[in-house]
Amino acid sequence: MSGTVKKIADVTFKAGRTIDWDGMAKLLVTDEAKKEFSNLRRAFDDVNSQLQTKFSQEPEPINWEYYRKGIGSRLVDMYKEAYESIEIPKFEDTVTPQYKPKFDALLVELKEAEKQSLKESERLEKEVAEVQELKKKLSTMTAEEYFAKHPELKKKFDDEIRNDYWGY
Repeated sequence: MSGTVKKIADVTFKAGRTIDWDGMAKLLVTDEAKKEFSNLRRAFDDVNSQLQTKFSQEPEPINWEYYRKGIGSRLVDMYKEAYESIEIPKFEDTVTPQYKPKFDALLVELKEAEKQSLKESERLEKEVAEVQELKKKLSTMTAEEYFAKHPELKKKFDDEIRNDYWGY
């Protein structure tokens, strides 16, 4: 087995140990997201397992003598020579340099989206708190108190009454 494949298998194994699957799972809210996350983890474990079993082991050496006895030495020697002359080219990564700038740009975009998401989350939390407060006070609140908080609604209702529009 080539050293490159062995290195990939080792890196993948180490990556699998350093991923905080439980920490990421705690961040998921919806059942659909949890299901997709579970599928991702299962797929990762399957690939990792295959890399550890299939590609991390050296292949068994060919028993040329066994084949010489059954087939004949001339043909086996020809196959052995062809087998030993095979050179597996070294993998050269030409794709990563091409996509690295795009990936870095996406990371910057992701950070910006994260900031916006956090701002929106804070705004929504404030809005939820206001609605909950309003819900508590609603049973004892008068129309004047409600319209004081929402003058646009008072204007809308006043306009409808003035124009004799009753929603029909």
